[in-house]
Amino acid sequence: MGTLLYGNPSVVVTFEDRALMHLQIVITTKLRLKESFAFSWVDDVSLGSGRSSIWLDPSSILYFRFLGNRMPAINREWIAELTLSANSGTGLLFTAEPGAPAGPRLARAAS
Repeated sequence: MGTLLYGNPSVVVTFEDRALMHLQIVITTKLRLKESFAFSWVDDVSLGSGRSSIWLDPSSILYFRFLGNRMPAINREWIAELTLSANSGTGLLFTAEPGAPAGPRLARAAS
């Protein structure tokens, strides 16, 4: 499980490493282009379900921390789907990898 840390003090969001890598590609591409957007995800059941969102802009403090040391294979279809979402009026909505039997589990906790 990898983590995305946002802000100061940090909000910690946990994703599977593979999902986090795909999110990192989409998020850093948008920020490199100086585009601001909302990023939303569905909270894990252990947190009572629900949905969370953060606002990302080029000045956002982000830290991507991967548990594993191997770079996962990149699914271009998933990147395209996440990018399309990020470019929409509602912003980036995390969705499971196309064709995956079950989406990566998420957790959110402030530290």
